[in-house]
Amino acid sequence: MKLKILLIIILIGAAQVYAQNKVGTTAAPFLGIGCGPAAIGMGGAFTAVATDPSALYWNPAGISRIGKTSALLEHTNYLVGTSFNYFAGVIALDQDNAIGLSVTDLDYGSDIVTTVAQPNGTGQTWSASDWAVGLTYSRNLTDRFSIAGTGKMIMQNIWHESATGWALDAGVLYITPFNDMKIGMDISNFGTDMQLSGTDLLVSYDPNPSMEGNNKNIPAQYYTDAYPLPLFFRIGLAMNVIRLGDNRLTLAADAIHPSDNLQSIDVGGEYSWHRLLYLRAGYKSLFLPNSQEGLTLGAGLRYEVNMHLIVRLDYAYENYGLLKNIQEFALSIGI
Repeated sequence: MKLKILLIIILIGAAQVYAQNKVGTTAAPFLGIGCGPAAIGMGGAFTAVATDPSALYWNPAGISRIGKTSALLEHTNYLVGTSFNYFAGVIALDQDNAIGLSVTDLDYGSDIVTTVAQPNGTGQTWSASDWAVGLTYSRNLTDRFSIAGTGKMIMQNIWHESATGWALDAGVLYITPFNDMKIGMDISNFGTDMQLSGTDLLVSYDPNPSMEGNNKNIPAQYYTDAYPLPLFFRIGLAMNVIRLGDNRLTLAADAIHPSDNLQSIDVGGEYSWHRLLYLRAGYKSLFLPNSQEGLTLGAGLRYEVNMHLIVRLDYAYENYGLLKNIQEFALSIGI
């Protein structure tokens, strides 16, 4: 039965993504920004690892195996002056069930409004931001197999225009008998199209400018096109290749097939010592033509304040080629 479920998810995900293999034709591209420095430090190869609250982004089936209530808060000074913030909270209901809440925010900042007549500014400012809020339920069906689903609301705003969409994510995680190697799969952003609307699209229209005496100010509205959400299908492998005393080395690889770009592979590894110090490295977007992504590095510190409170600080460095680099920080708390 487990193999049948895995096969059905693979076939549905592959069919949906293959049917929409278009580059740069989706709404809400911020949904493709990876979350969590631990995952980014491993090159984004985290679908089968899924060991902290950022699993809500990579593979929500992992949160039922965290085993405790925990939260993660991330802040990143992202590309070209934008700010990326991410919150993930997980509540362990019992040993086999967990729920999660995630909030993603990409803030583009603000700027002055200019026109042809007022090139130095009108005295107004405009801003733009993207938001996504997700609610997740995950369950361990057996001691080796987990499944999860996420429902989320997605919002985009630019000055007086906004768009709202709804989407579903689904993930599975299977721990194989072969040296406890893990297989993870995730389908993200299966949902509605998004279409901008707002007061700036309201105009006055003259249906016949050549006719005198008619109403020249008929209320009208511009309509924008609707665009689909970026659909992602991920499948990942992860295994602890070294387990000697307090030393552990984990290697992982993800294959990603998005609807708004070509397929690629992420690879990475994590070394941990005494469950106190973590060192990570990876490489993103292998085999993706003209990609600016590449080398990633990361580190983490985990400290047990007492038997009921664990604090972790994670850092990641991500090379973005012509766009320089990104440095990410996150604070995690587990109780």
